[in-house]
Amino acid sequence: MTAESANIVRNASVVAGATLLSRILGFVRDLIVAFALGAGLPADAFFVAFRIPNLLRRLFGEGSLTMAFVPVFSRVKNEQGQEAAFDMARSALVWLLLILGVITVLAIAGAKPLVLMIAPGFGRNPELMSLTVSLLRICFPYVIFICGVALCMGILNSMGHFLAPALAPCALNLALIGSALTGYYTGNNVAVFMAWGVLIGGLLQWFLQQPYLRKFGLSWRGSRSLANPGVKRMGKLMLPTVFGAAVYQINIVLGTLLASFLPVGSVSYLYYSDRLVQFPLGVFGIAVGTAALPSLSALCAKGKDREFAETLKNTVGLTLFISLPAMAGLVTLAEPLIQLLFQRGAFNAMAVTATSQALMAYGIGLPFIAMSRPLVSAFYAQEDTKTPVKVAILCLAANVSIGYILMQSIAHVGLALAVSCSSMLNFLLLAAIMWRRTGVCPLPWAGASKSLFLSCLVGAGAWCSVSYGILWFLLIPVWILIYGGGSLLLKSDDALILMNALRRRRA
Repeated sequence: MTAESANIVRNASVVAGATLLSRILGFVRDLIVAFALGAGLPADAFFVAFRIPNLLRRLFGEGSLTMAFVPVFSRVKNEQGQEAAFDMARSALVWLLLILGVITVLAIAGAKPLVLMIAPGFGRNPELMSLTVSLLRICFPYVIFICGVALCMGILNSMGHFLAPALAPCALNLALIGSALTGYYTGNNVAVFMAWGVLIGGLLQWFLQQPYLRKFGLSWRGSRSLANPGVKRMGKLMLPTVFGAAVYQINIVLGTLLASFLPVGSVSYLYYSDRLVQFPLGVFGIAVGTAALPSLSALCAKGKDREFAETLKNTVGLTLFISLPAMAGLVTLAEPLIQLLFQRGAFNAMAVTATSQALMAYGIGLPFIAMSRPLVSAFYAQEDTKTPVKVAILCLAANVSIGYILMQSIAHVGLALAVSCSSMLNFLLLAAIMWRRTGVCPLPWAGASKSLFLSCLVGAGAWCSVSYGILWFLLIPVWILIYGGGSLLLKSDDALILMNALRRRRA
C-alpha cells in the first residue's frame, strides 16, 4: 500500500461523512420545501428559476473548474513554490469575477428570454412568467459565489484539506430550509424568500472556506495577473471538462426523451430508482474521486509514475470493494426497499414492482460508474481532459442505441439496463487506455474476486431474509459486518488498506 493510497482513504472518509450529512439535510430540505412551498404556481416558478443557475453550476462550477484547477495548481506548487501557486489562484479568481460578472448582468437583463428557453409553456401564464423572471434575477448571482467556492475547494483539496469543501452543500441546504420556514411563518411569499435563500447559501459556502484558506497562508490580497500562464493552462483544460458535463446532461435529456415514448409512469419509475442508485454513488463514489485527484496530481507533477499507477490501482480496488456489496444490496433488496420508502398514497404495488425492476437494472452498473470516478480523476491528474470526454461521447451513443433496442421488449427496464451497459463500456475503455499508458492494470483482479464472492454471499443472505419474512432492514448492519469480517479472513488487500488507513486516522 502506498502512502498516497492511505491518504486517499482517510480523505475519502471525510468527504463521505460530510456528503452523507449533506444528503440527509437535502432530504430534510425537500420535506420542508414541500410543506412550505407546496406544488403550485410559486413552486413551479422557483424550481425553474433555480434550475438555470444550478445548470451553470454543474457545467462550469464544482466539477469542471475543480478538475481543471487542481492538476495545474499542484504542478505550479511543485515546480515554482506555494506563493506562485497562490498567485495563480488569485489570478483565476479575477478571471472568474470578470467572466461571471458579465454573464450575470446579461442574465439579469435578459431574464425573460432565458425563462422562455427553459420553460416555453410559462409564456401562456403572465403571472407565472413574471414571478419566475423576478426569482431568476434574485438568485442568478449565486453562480458567481458557487464558482468561487469551487476554486476554494480546489485550493484546499490540493493542500490536503477536505472537510470544509465537503461541508459546503450543507450551508446551502440550511439556507434554503431557513428561508422557506421564515417565509412560511411570516406569511410572506415563500418562493421569493427561497430565491434570497439561494443567494445567502452561496455567500455562506464562500465564507465557510475562508478561515481554512487563511490557515494555509492564502490571502486574496496579493499579486495577480490576467496573463498568468497557469490560468491559461487551466482554461484550456477546462473547456473539455465543461463539454463532458454537457454530455452528461444530454444523456439525461435523451433518456427522458426515450422514456416519454413508453407507457405513463415510465419516467417516474426511472427517476425514483435512479435516486436510490445515486445515494451510494454520492456518498462513496464522489468521495473517492474527490480525494484521489489531488494525490494523483501531486504524484504526476513529481514524475512518480510507478507510484501513480499503484495508487490508482489501490483506489479503483477500494472503490470496487465498497461498491460491490452496495450493488448486491440494491439488486436483492430492490422490491422491499422501494416498498418501504415509497409505497403509500398514489404509489401503488404496480409502481413498486416497476420501480424495483428498474433499480435492479441500474444496480448492476453501480460498480462500473463508481470505478470510473477515480479513473477520470487520473486522466485529469495527467492534465488530459479530452480522453474522458471522447469516451463519454462514445458511451452516450451506446447508451441511446442499446436503450432504444431494449425498450422495444422490456420497456423502461431496458433504458436502465442500457445505462449499466454503457457505464461498463465507459469503465473498460478508460481502464484499457490507462493500462496502456502506465503498464499497470488499474483493476486488482485478486481482490475483485474475493469481493465478488463475499458480495454474492451477503446478497443471497439478504434475499433469504426477505423470502422468509424476517425484518430484513434490521439485518443490514449484520450483512455489513459479515462482509467486512469475511474480507479480513480472506486477507483482502482492500479491507486491510481501509482498516490501516482508518486506524491511522484515529491515532
